[in-house]
Order: sequence, then C-alpha cells, then structure tokens
Amino acid sequence: MMNFYNKKLLANALIFLAVMAAQITQVKAQGKKAAGQMVLNKLEYLEYQGVNVMLAHDFYPEGHQGGVGIIQNGQRVATNGDLRLEPTPGQWSPIPKVGKRVIDKARGEVSVRMEYPNPEIDRKGFNPIIYPDLKFAYHIRVLPAGKSFKIIIDLDKPLPDEWVGRVGFNIELFPGILYGRSYYMDKQFGIFTPQANGQMYKSPYGENEVMPLATGKKLTVAPESDDQRMIIENLKDSNLQLLDGRAKHNNGWFVVRSLIAKGAAKNAIEWLVTPHAVDGWQSAPVVQVSQVGYHPAQQKIAVIELDRKDKKRPAVSLMRVAENGGMQAVLTAAPAEWGDFLRYHYLQFDFSRITSPGMYVVKYGAYQTAPFQISTAVFKNDVWQPTLAYFMPAQMCHMRINDKYRVWHGLCHMDDARMAPVDSNHFDGYISGHSTLTKFKPGDNVPFLNRGAWHDAGDFDLRVESQAETVHGLTLAYEAFGIRYDNTTIDQNNHVVEIQQPDGKPDILQQIEHGLLSITGGYQAMGRFYRGIIEPSIRQYVLLGDAANITDNKPYITGAINTTPVLNQPAPADDRWVFTEDNPSRSLQTAAALAAASRVMIGYNDTLSVQCLQIAKQIWQNNAGVNPMQKVALATELLITTKDSIYAAFLLANAPGIASNIEHTGWLVSRTMGLVNNPAYRDTITGAVKKLYAKIQQQGSKTPYGVPYEPSIWGAGWGIQNFGYRQYFLYASFPGIFTDEYMLHAINFILGCHPGANTSSFASGVGAKSMTTAYGFNRADLSYIPGGITSGTALIRPDFPELLNWPYLWQQGEYVLGGGTTDYLFLVMAADHVLNKKAIK
Repeated sequence: MMNFYNKKLLANALIFLAVMAAQITQVKAQGKKAAGQMVLNKLEYLEYQGVNVMLAHDFYPEGHQGGVGIIQNGQRVATNGDLRLEPTPGQWSPIPKVGKRVIDKARGEVSVRMEYPNPEIDRKGFNPIIYPDLKFAYHIRVLPAGKSFKIIIDLDKPLPDEWVGRVGFNIELFPGILYGRSYYMDKQFGIFTPQANGQMYKSPYGENEVMPLATGKKLTVAPESDDQRMIIENLKDSNLQLLDGRAKHNNGWFVVRSLIAKGAAKNAIEWLVTPHAVDGWQSAPVVQVSQVGYHPAQQKIAVIELDRKDKKRPAVSLMRVAENGGMQAVLTAAPAEWGDFLRYHYLQFDFSRITSPGMYVVKYGAYQTAPFQISTAVFKNDVWQPTLAYFMPAQMCHMRINDKYRVWHGLCHMDDARMAPVDSNHFDGYISGHSTLTKFKPGDNVPFLNRGAWHDAGDFDLRVESQAETVHGLTLAYEAFGIRYDNTTIDQNNHVVEIQQPDGKPDILQQIEHGLLSITGGYQAMGRFYRGIIEPSIRQYVLLGDAANITDNKPYITGAINTTPVLNQPAPADDRWVFTEDNPSRSLQTAAALAAASRVMIGYNDTLSVQCLQIAKQIWQNNAGVNPMQKVALATELLITTKDSIYAAFLLANAPGIASNIEHTGWLVSRTMGLVNNPAYRDTITGAVKKLYAKIQQQGSKTPYGVPYEPSIWGAGWGIQNFGYRQYFLYASFPGIFTDEYMLHAINFILGCHPGANTSSFASGVGAKSMTTAYGFNRADLSYIPGGITSGTALIRPDFPELLNWPYLWQQGEYVLGGGTTDYLFLVMAADHVLNKKAIK
C-alpha cells in the first residue's frame, strides 16, 4: 500500500507525462502544419514543397531579376515584383533604390524598404536613368498564408494626385514556358501566344501602351499544368491586369499589374498568390558531362546533381554506343559522394580509366546524357573552328558578311565616326569630360575609323578593350600553336567577307589585322586610343538584326551636333559617336596587345607591324609615372618583342609588387622567366606562383567542378574560361608546380559540366547540346551564331543556378568579344596541344 509521499510522486509523474505527451502532440501538429504551408527558411526566403519565394535577394530588374521572385517546381516563373511607374517597363525605365532586407521570424515575414528615385543612377553612373519629378518610399512585405503567400505594399504616404493611376505593383511572368498555356481572369480566358498580339493605344500621359489581355480580380495561370498553375488574387478593391510586355519591348515578359488607389498608404497593395506545389516534388537527377567529350589522356568525371531530399543511389554506368546500334556498359559503379553545393547534393562518377575511342553516354537511373566522344582528336575539329569560321566574321564591322546564300549582315558603319559631345553621359556607359582630348570638336568627323573592328556583343558598339583583348588573345594563340587554318576570304579593299571560302591566308592573322586597323586608325587620327564608338540614340542602339540597317553609310558633313543629354535626344545624323578618355590603365593594356601583335604581323603586314610597335613604345614613354603594376603587361610584351633590357630591368625592379599581385600578373610574367636573366627574379616569382597554386587548389575544392567558382547574377563562363586560359601559361612555364588539371576542368565547365538542369555547352553550335538560343544580334529570331560563347549559367540568389532557353537575358546568353571569345578559342587549342603532347610521351 502506497504512502502519501509515494502517491504524490506518482501523481506528479503522471501529470508530467501528460504534459509531455500534450507538448509532443502539439509539436507534431505544428510540424504537420509547417510541412503543409509556406515557411521562412534559413536562407531568408519562403518555401513550401518545390515552391520558393524570394524578395530582394537579386536586384537586377533590367535583367529580369529582382523584387519578388517565384521558383515553382524547379522553374523560375515570376520575377520583378515591385512598384513601377509604367505598365510594362523597359531596360532604361526608372527603378527604385533597394534598402536592407528585414526578417521577422515570428511572423515568417520578409520585408524591404524601397524608394524613388535612386540618386546613384538618376542621370549619372554607368547606365544612367532619367527619373521623373516624383519622390516616394514604401515597404514590400512577403509573408506566408497557408500554402499561399501575401504580397503587401505599405507607402509612407499617399501618392501625389498626378501619379494616381500611373504607379502600380507589377510582377513579370516568364514567357518562355507559357506559350500554348491558357489563363483565366474571372470570366475571361485565353492562350499565351508566341508573339505579342496586343493592341496598342496612346495613354493619357502621351505614351504608347498595350491594352490588357484581361482584367479582373483573380488570375489563374496555366490551370491545365500542375507544374505551372498559379493563382493571383487582388484582395483590394482594384482589378488585376494581364499585359503582354513584349508589345512594347522585344525582351519584355508578361506582366500582372494592379494600381495604387488614390489616398492609399497602409496596405495599398495586397495580393494573395498561390503557386501550385506538387506534393513531394523533388528536382530530377541531372548528369553533367562535356557535351563534346574527352581525350583519352584526360581526367573524366561526370557530375551528378541531386535534390538534397533524394536519397536514392542507383549505380551509374558509362555506355559505349555500338557502331551497328545499341549500347554496351563498359563501366558500372556506385557514384562517389561529393557533398552539398548551392541547393543541391552532388555525386561524382570517375571514368578516367576508359580510353578506348568511340561514342559514349552516361546513364544514372532514368537520366541519360547526350552522346560524347573519347578520342585523341576530340579538340581538333568542330570545337574552336566555329568561333573563328563563323562567329568572328559575323561580328566584323565595316564589312559585308556573306555565307553562301545567307548574308549575316550587310556593309555597315562606313560613316564612322563623329566626335562625341563633351560633358555627356551616354546610356551605355560612355562618359565624356570637359574636352574631347583631341584636335577634333564635338560633331567633327574623325577619319580612319571606318575600317576594322568587331561589334562588341549583342549590340554594335566598339569598345577599345574588347578590340585589344581580341587581338591579344588571337596573337598568343597563333604564336603558341601555329594554327594556319584558312576557311574564310577577307577582302579589306572591298569590305567583303566570304565564309567557308578559303583565300590562302591564315584566318587568325586576317582577324588580328582587322582589329589592328581600327585601333591604330583611331590612334593615327586622334593621337590617342578611342574609348569606344557607339550609336548616339537608344532607338539605333536597340536595333535587332542586320547592322546595315542602323546607318546610311554616308558621313554627316555639315551642321552642329545636338549637345543636349544623350540619354533621350536623337542626334541630327545616324553616324556613331567616338568617345575618348584619360585612362592610363586601359591605354597600357591596349598598347600591350599592339606590342604582341607587332610580332605576328611581321611578314604579313609589315607596315602595320611597325605602327603597332611604335605606338606601344610611345604609350610606354607617355606613362612613365603611373602605377608600375599597370605596366606589367606592356613591359612583358615589349620585352618579348624587342628583347630590350630596359623592360627586363623594369620587371626585375618591380618583382616584389608582381609577386604580391601574382593572381593577375603570374600568367604574364611566366613568359619572361627566360628573358629576365636574374636568379632573384626567378626565385621571387616562383615562390609566389607556388602560393598561387595552393590557393587555386583550395578554391577548386569548394565546388564539384574542380575550378574556383563563386556564382553570381552574371554567368561565370567568361571568368572560368579566362581562368583556364591563364592556367595554360602557368602550367607551360612552371610544370613542376602547376598541372593541366584546372585548365581542363575549365574546358569541361564551359562545354557542359556546370550546375543546373540545363547542361548545354556555352559555345553555340559546339557539342551535342549547346546554347542555340542566345543573345546575339539575331536574338529576335530565337537563333544563334555558331562559335559564339555565352556568359552561361547565372545564379538566382541565393542558391538557384539558372540557364534559360531564352534569347533576351544577356547575363546568361550574351556573346562578347575580347577574352569572352579568344580565351575559349585559345583554351581549346591549348587542350589539344597539351593532351596530344602528353599522349606521345
């Protein structure tokens, strides 16, 4: 029989157990509730199943990254949720200044303060924007609402009356996945079309705007698709509008919009958004390999990207494609665990020991890669050639580019160029000072600029650094590998190029000459390098298609130049403007390219060779007092070209500085080790190079791709191929320290072994799967230029890698000249050279 004390202990124990059981039940219930609704995760975005809602992690609205963004079942479906001053804003439309993102963990809420205008870019800066006379501030709040989320806008105070009906909350829907999908807006319905069909009208404010596709309280996007279905409801009295932003801007997206009401401040906008989340959704496994293939002597590692919740580990197989059909497994193994990177978990499959020539695929579960080759000739054909045979000719300015029955573009810009106005801030980053820095006045025709050069990117400007980098890269490739490939006729006298038509001259030398004609021509005319040559008006600048349609090829002769700000005023003629600048660093880099090119022009164009060296020496003399580190490249090239001891003495005297900047200087000065005959110099540089290699090893180990890689809004492709390009020189000069490993990893990254579901080669037309919808001058045709190298996989912050099949995202699909082109060309040639040399040994 229990005594009172024991009975009390038992009672207390029972009470304790009951309380614990109740708490456990409550925790379980909360867990179930959390699992069944939108929650705030540790990366500061809302999450439910496969749906993610970001706020102000990205702020690049001109590139369709910013504000409220939605990733739904592995696809970014919406972005740029923010207050805008236009129904369908464009690239140069006003955007707000973004404040600090604030987290309310108790409510699971994310908020950020915004304000108009942004004083940092209002009529100034690299890409200036003209803001109206309107100042206001507000907070965007995003918070969970079950399986949905709310977007709430709180203004500091109501809008001025004259802006009521003009300011609204927009969110943009990605068009590339909506074609052929349907929508409902209350009782209205329709199909998302491949082209803009919307009726335009003149707004009360004098702007051309597009009529809404539908208007109502509730919009359902893609109701027939579980993966894409999304419902947007306006909880205020006003309506939603569904607009087609492509009607006003070719690169626009579909827009959902609601206006700020008169007198509204607190809860001025309140939307309920429900992106359908597929129950238990996981991203499908992806196997990432080079879309071109591998050399037998090359390390071969397939990277397998998994959803972190995916615990299945089927075996992975390398299958050889049989000559008469079918496939046979030549290696099957359990993949090796690598670990977590970004939002995914990674495995690796090493098949380096397979060296037999042939075509192969990798299979992992239901996933099978495109076929790739293992061959000693893997980098010999169809890899770098499209860049030299198609892309570079297509980008040539002041020429007509024929390709059998096709004309890539007609004769263009023969009216180049007029001196730009002073004290002007161009919309694409060109800024002029109080003087032209030349004998020419604003509006004067500048001679010798209607020849040579390549259009820089998806537009048609000529940046001197792009011209110089291209010349430099081609020069070093020609010197290192002696490629005398000839498949193009280039007629400088008649300004005509014929693709796929040899003329008996090495294409690389012809292209180097083409770049030099522009650089030296500008220097000959002005006594200095130009900063850039570009269209004076946005209307010309945004042209898509044939460059011959931009200008009439007739130089403007009389009349004064329009000196009003270049942001919004057309020039009195269609001639491009030439800008100058006082920038010793850029001048020295350009001169380094000339000093190098003077070597390969000997015997090909001796006059140009002499001019290049004369200009390079003059730039050296004119910049005696600048930071020595800015002169390392020029000193290196002048030393190699002339063998003059003054340049060796300069490098020796600045060896400590070179060593402390070895990450930038190492690849350059590695080529001088046999020319600066000094043991202390060699020891200093070698010691720094050893530290650099250790750093690269440490950085490369942080990703499953074996290269230093920190994803950002811009695709990392150009940076990684530049890294690989530099690796070649370090490996060639310091084979006892550097290996070819990182150079080859960089190639694999560019050719398809990179994060995300889209495993395309960044080089258009190269490999089994490549970027064949890209940001070139023919992007409006959803097309590409063979051999153009895109910027590649970008990051939707904080953790989503993205490479869309969409032509208008320059941060993912743009082509550029300079290192963006020649680093790739050089890198592939280097791989072929190094691996076949290794195979012979």
